[in-house]
Amino acid sequence: MPALVTFDTIPQLYTGILSMFEGQNKAALAYKDKKTKEWVDITYEQLREQVDAFTGFLYSHGVRKGDRVAILAENRPEWAIADLATQLLGGVNVGLYTTLPPSQIAYILKDSGAKVLVVSTAMQLRKAEEIMDQCPDLKMVVTMSELKKDREGRVMMWEDALAEGASVWAAQSAEIEPLRNAVSGDDLSAFIYTSGTTGNPKGVMLTHHNFASNAISALELLPVGPTDRHLSFLPLCHVFERLAGYVVMFACGVKISYAESVDAVAKNLPEVKPTILLSVPRVYERVYNNVMKGVEEGSSTKQKIFHWALGVGRRVADAQARGEAPSFLLDFQNNLATKLVFSKLHERLGGAIRFGCSGGAALPKHIGEFFMAAGVPILEGYGLSETSPVLTFNPLAAPRFGTVGKVLPGVTVAIQDVNTKELIATIDGSADATTLSSAEGEIIAKGPNIMKGYWNLPDATKDAIDADGWFHTGDIGKFEDGYLRITDRLKHMLVNKGGKNVYPGPIEEQLKAGSTLVDQVLVIGEGQDFLTALIVPSLDNAKAMFPQAGLTDEASAAASEDVRKAIDGVVKAYSKTAAPHDKVRGFYLVPEPFTVENEMMTPTLKLKRKVIEKAYKDQIDALYGGTDDE
Repeated sequence: MPALVTFDTIPQLYTGILSMFEGQNKAALAYKDKKTKEWVDITYEQLREQVDAFTGFLYSHGVRKGDRVAILAENRPEWAIADLATQLLGGVNVGLYTTLPPSQIAYILKDSGAKVLVVSTAMQLRKAEEIMDQCPDLKMVVTMSELKKDREGRVMMWEDALAEGASVWAAQSAEIEPLRNAVSGDDLSAFIYTSGTTGNPKGVMLTHHNFASNAISALELLPVGPTDRHLSFLPLCHVFERLAGYVVMFACGVKISYAESVDAVAKNLPEVKPTILLSVPRVYERVYNNVMKGVEEGSSTKQKIFHWALGVGRRVADAQARGEAPSFLLDFQNNLATKLVFSKLHERLGGAIRFGCSGGAALPKHIGEFFMAAGVPILEGYGLSETSPVLTFNPLAAPRFGTVGKVLPGVTVAIQDVNTKELIATIDGSADATTLSSAEGEIIAKGPNIMKGYWNLPDATKDAIDADGWFHTGDIGKFEDGYLRITDRLKHMLVNKGGKNVYPGPIEEQLKAGSTLVDQVLVIGEGQDFLTALIVPSLDNAKAMFPQAGLTDEASAAASEDVRKAIDGVVKAYSKTAAPHDKVRGFYLVPEPFTVENEMMTPTLKLKRKVIEKAYKDQIDALYGGTDDE
């Protein structure tokens, strides 16, 4: 479904949508009031009033075209208001993860040269105050939390900033408002700082045209409209939520409700009843694991009914993939399966989900197939911060699980031989001009969504975008009947002692698919004779499978002989059918999950491989010193 307005900049999108819904009392945003515990709508008229006020505030503090405004906040209406005000002045948004420590916040603020920092909670304000003096360009901090004591003049409460800005707007709107018309598609809209699994994060420079073109292209494939509802909980500073959960939703008049927190999503889903769900694979995996845990704990009759329902759902999905309507009998069976089994899953997701989208990491094939059978299609896409982000997307009418879909209109994706640098296959998403081969290589891309470059890093930009204009993703993949399949990250590739290239991603996925007991996996083997793995067992599923073991925490699960034997069976079952160089011949059960808090995952929930390998060096050394080659 196309965007409701034509736009090439965020200001054009904002003014067009507001004009369209003017006087209709339609909700643009919503949040849950902490005191009343009730959901509160913000209409487009109310949004305009607050954006005008914060625009006036930023203008009065010297923010002009090209200046950077940083936001250190969870998803909430103030995030959107601060961003829109920045965009309307031609400023550049610098999003910051709330999980970042002060040192990394200071690095990004200094690197970007941000003039204003908007923070949410008292915790984020403390971080800001700790590093303010290290950031010479930072002139003002605006906090959404109540100030318990007087602060110096560089810190102001959100409400006071709005009040000040409203006065400025009333007096100077005639000179401020025209600035939005001066913003062009080639102007910078945002810096998206990469997660930084190694070294300092890089500031990806994205323009208004990058975002606009990507949103418009995505909407050629997505049936989204003004009657839809979205629950926003993925970080808005991440390019996936920023584009798909913010720009795309705004362009279609979708009501955006902000989750109270990531931990409260399960509670908020039935309250908001979203029709579209945007998430990372980790969340879908947790829902799946909870469902399977309930099945495993149930009676044999319950298990038989579940697997019957799953089989019915798969037959329905297969018929739909062929473009056929299910037979009368199959349709009857599917309705019964939904009522008996899948209705509870639908209720957990709010009861109104039409489809979900997955991005940020690979969605395991069995997870996608499960949700499809349950009547909740999960459409996996692929892209990077540097591509604004969408390069490919699975069509709703014909998703192919295990792939990341078809090339987006307006984008060209090619497969390049890693050694010879020759193009193996090319697909133009608009013209459908295709040169196909099933050979594997690095995924490269061209299109209006490709970044302008890395901020202050010309050499890194040249490394990423070659002389012919191709952006090098660093991912390995291949085309299958026009669908793109990701094999792994080029930088994750292991070279074993015999010189054989091994990609750990698919191996890790197969081990997790082998049992819900396997929660997280890191495959290791650089320069070694064989592969080993660090495995984090699922505490909840271990408790369910071994109630007699008295498991109380992750450490006890990792130390359990019952858990070890079960996971050993999973590893051996995988290795029986794997190629010799892909077999996993030893593993260590890790006593704590890999998390953002222990700095073993990025804020986007990707494993920090080098950090993990360093932390468990002794255990890895022991695996190679004492594991027999089977």
